[in-house]
Amino acid sequence: MADWRRSAKRGLRRVLYPAYEARVVRRLPADRLPKHVGVMLDGNRRWARAVGADTAHGYRAGAANIEPLLGWCEEVGVEVVTLWLLSTDNLNRPPDQLDGLVTIIEGAVASLAEQHRWRLHPVGALDLLPASTAEHLKAAEEATREVEGLLVNVAVGYGGRREIADAVRSLLQEHAGRGTTLEELAGVIDVDHIAEHLYTKGQPDPDLVIRTSGEQRLGGFLLWQSAHSEFYFCEAYWPDFRRVDFLRAVRAYAERERRFGS
Repeated sequence: MADWRRSAKRGLRRVLYPAYEARVVRRLPADRLPKHVGVMLDGNRRWARAVGADTAHGYRAGAANIEPLLGWCEEVGVEVVTLWLLSTDNLNRPPDQLDGLVTIIEGAVASLAEQHRWRLHPVGALDLLPASTAEHLKAAEEATREVEGLLVNVAVGYGGRREIADAVRSLLQEHAGRGTTLEELAGVIDVDHIAEHLYTKGQPDPDLVIRTSGEQRLGGFLLWQSAHSEFYFCEAYWPDFRRVDFLRAVRAYAERERRFGS
């Protein structure tokens, strides 16, 4: 009896959700939709434990959900997506765990590049990654450089504090090359100078940041860029994140009154 009820509920959802999603899309205000969405793809390991699978299965399931997400973003007119796939903290995991995760990420990025549908841009401390992984990311960027579609920032080996430190370091190196003294630089440096050296330089800051798995913290994601972002925290683990969850996040964003700096 219990199995029959679960099957009936699943069948009912398959019938009702498409109609509900279509209604949500129709009611989204075109002038209040996000142009840049950051997504923290969290909960892959917990999802794997919940379904009785190993960690690698969780990461593979999470990787498979990336392409659908990008399609949903295109549907509502998003122009830039930043996906946090691997943090600098993750690089401290035991080699046997890290190697498997990195291999899955390489495969996921290669699959996105093969679509030739999205322009990929790696963001992160590539020098901290295995050389082969850094090469995979650079190759994906080069292969999609001329694609005119959605810009997808692939955050691998990414940490917000590291990004800011790298930006300041790059700024200092640039001015040292020009012969600028520290005193001269200190007299003119401002937030715009630093922003010009971020991994996402030239891009709009994220309007909406989504984190899955129920965690309600940034964890170092886009620390500089998200100063005025709206945040949406979803209970679903990333592999279970659905189109309806994404549309609810976008609807919540559209309903908010954004107060920049207040």
